[in-house]
Amino acid sequence: MTTHAETTVKDNPIALIPFLVFLLFYLGLSLWSGDFYSVPMPLAFLVAGASAFLLNRPRTTLAEKVECFARGMGESNIMVMCLIFILAGAFAATAKAAGAVDATVLICRHLIPEQLILGGFFLISALISLAIGTSCGTIAAVLPIAVGLVEPMQLSPALMAGAVIGGAMFGDNLSMISDTTIAATRTQGVAMRDKFLVNLKMVLPVALIALMLYTVLGLRSATGDTWTTLPTVSGWELLFTVPYLLILLGAMCGMNVMLLLFSGTVLSIAVGCLSGKLTFWTALASGGSGIQAMSETLIVALLAGGLLHMIRHNGGIDFLLTHIERRIRAQWQCEFGVMLLVGCVNLFTANNTVAIVVSGPIARLLATRYACDPRRIAGILDTASCAVQGIIPYGAQLLIAIGILKNAGIPLHALELIGALYYPFLLGIALVGSISLHGMRLRKLAR
Repeated sequence: MTTHAETTVKDNPIALIPFLVFLLFYLGLSLWSGDFYSVPMPLAFLVAGASAFLLNRPRTTLAEKVECFARGMGESNIMVMCLIFILAGAFAATAKAAGAVDATVLICRHLIPEQLILGGFFLISALISLAIGTSCGTIAAVLPIAVGLVEPMQLSPALMAGAVIGGAMFGDNLSMISDTTIAATRTQGVAMRDKFLVNLKMVLPVALIALMLYTVLGLRSATGDTWTTLPTVSGWELLFTVPYLLILLGAMCGMNVMLLLFSGTVLSIAVGCLSGKLTFWTALASGGSGIQAMSETLIVALLAGGLLHMIRHNGGIDFLLTHIERRIRAQWQCEFGVMLLVGCVNLFTANNTVAIVVSGPIARLLATRYACDPRRIAGILDTASCAVQGIIPYGAQLLIAIGILKNAGIPLHALELIGALYYPFLLGIALVGSISLHGMRLRKLAR
């Protein structure tokens, strides 16, 4: 016997009201308070989910509504994504506690001449973010070091912060353990290696242009003293970076991501204990704290999955797809639609992972209908969200950077910083160009 909870309504615009509730609650209250982190993201999704319960058909019982919401929370892609988030949190925390982040920063600083300071810090941030999978963590680790060189080398603080943020967004976009990569690949059902290779073609030219820009500007600006005296790189520092190298190489070779993250965590603990930086108990504490640090991301992913399932069940996704499809006639138009969808969601949520989790299932439906390459769709989701996240003044990345500069006695207005963020702007331009060129190729093949 078919229950109401199992029967999906077709083409119902009222079912999209929970999206509006989410935006009004999260964005409205954030603007009112003047602080985009005053409203917890899980609470905003919970309120939106409650509104979805109220919109369901009257004949549907509360138990059936709860079952429908829970079915979305427990969807296999959501569960696998959450498991990967947990493992990524454990790996990132244990690797950092074992000294991997500090060692990577030190090695990169030794490899970069002082004359190439701005471009060098763009490269440092890119490599570290690529390794640890978080732009926020990279900015928090690298920018305090970079800020210390602003005054003695008479550099522009906006350019220095822009270089660090740009590099961090590049690495976050491509990293195998980034939550954005995990969300994009899981929602589109593609391998991380495939998404990485497709995405690299989109972003590598942009990164090289940004690197050249910051290098030239650094040559013009650096008129102060030389590098601060650096500690020498020992064999321990080289050993500390091995877990990161394992993640990068293993992912490129197609190793299962969960096995890879678990192996990286075990190796990080072993290296930390061998060097004396960790004991068995501190390693356990680090892994536990890393998992706990992912708690909000896990809760958001679960609630977003439940909310989307309710909206789909009530006919909202069907309505959205129907109206989007009226403006789509080809694959390249579908790709533009996905880009705009995830970009708009990111503007309202100020969180690129949440934007991908929310937009990903809709993007997959569109991609299937128009026979789009799911690898490209995953790359577009990740790239578009990173481009938007890297320039919004109320995003975590810019807020962290402005806070670090302020603590260092360098007050900087958000607009000044945005003007120095060359990489995210170039990334958005490159993404539009990539989709346009892809469309031109498809049209030529169709002739």
